[in-house]
Amino acid sequence: MVAAVEKEMEARQMGISLTPEERFEVFGDNWVDEQEAYERWKDTEAWAQSSRRTAAYDKEAWLGIKAESEDIERRFATALLDGVPIDSPAAMDLAEEHRQHITRWFYDCSPEMHAGLGRMYVEDPRFTAHYEQIAPGLAQYVSTAVQANAGRQGG
Repeated sequence: MVAAVEKEMEARQMGISLTPEERFEVFGDNWVDEQEAYERWKDTEAWAQSSRRTAAYDKEAWLGIKAESEDIERRFATALLDGVPIDSPAAMDLAEEHRQHITRWFYDCSPEMHAGLGRMYVEDPRFTAHYEQIAPGLAQYVSTAVQANAGRQGG
């Protein structure tokens, strides 16, 4: 019970107003470690901006955000499996779409910030596992496409 209350408090601290049941319905077992994220980024403008935005999202909004994210990931996987070069305009356009998704729903994600996220996809085993579950090699593919797009954007 204490753990459930702590999770609820952490979610509210992050600005996510879903009930525990709704969070499970939307995110399943893929719920991030809120406390770790809070401790790592709590003093950043991106965290403040994301907290403000996400506080207004209801279950339907989160389901839409999740569907949009899964669509981008699916198209990345298709590009990988089809042999689309990582530094091609098509792969970089997907990376830019990914960056714009973050900007639209969470915080202003500059090309430089997006490049940092891309590095995390291969440096943090949890991110890597997420992408590798979709398609083997996808973490590196997305990371490299994000880096190429950041370079293309001047970041």
